[in-house]
Amino acid sequence: MALGLAQAGADVVVVASSDKVHETAANIRKLGRKSVAIQADLGSTEPIPQIINTTLAEFGKLDILVNCAGIIRRAPAADFSEKDWDEVMNINLKSLFFISQAAAREMMKQRKGKIINIASLLSFQGGILVPSYTAAKSGVAGLTKALANEWAEHGINVNAIAPGYMATEMTDALQQDADRAGSILARIPQGRWGTPEDMQGTAVFLASDAASYLQGQVIAVDGGWLGR
Repeated sequence: MALGLAQAGADVVVVASSDKVHETAANIRKLGRKSVAIQADLGSTEPIPQIINTTLAEFGKLDILVNCAGIIRRAPAADFSEKDWDEVMNINLKSLFFISQAAAREMMKQRKGKIINIASLLSFQGGILVPSYTAAKSGVAGLTKALANEWAEHGINVNAIAPGYMATEMTDALQQDADRAGSILARIPQGRWGTPEDMQGTAVFLASDAASYLQGQVIAVDGGWLGR
């Protein structure tokens, strides 16, 4: 999504907990756009002021926020630990709200902005063995609507993308489980798992003026999974 937005003309501040953030920023600069890498752990709200301040210092404004930070923990609900619950909720929902709040305060000054939250198929469904992830992503869907209701009058669009089953590091355990991977693939009408590149078009659309009358929507990019 960062690369897709850069290809569409955006300068990008890339935030991630891993050092891959520097690689992504370098790839954006190869496209001829400006990019700043911030390695930060959004397991707490502590880095948020630095992220906002660095963005404003480097680019003078903040037009688009994509909330993509997320983790998952897998265990039966009867055995799920408080630690795993809190870690998932802190990154997937709490930090999402507070960085959205900080970004919106800046967007209100310019009367324009786009906030794109990354939800999940589990914003619609219950899933298996991922109670905290389901709770957080259901919260993302609800929060997307709540923030859209409040911030639309300030010229801010708040929407979400719900990815389907994507071939990423987060789903590696599922991909390696032959039975689960087979049953998942059998239900996807498009006949394949998604790729990160499949997210680009929807992200660019939601960040553009073409989506200026879209508010509080959760758009599934899932190869047809939910329609099956």
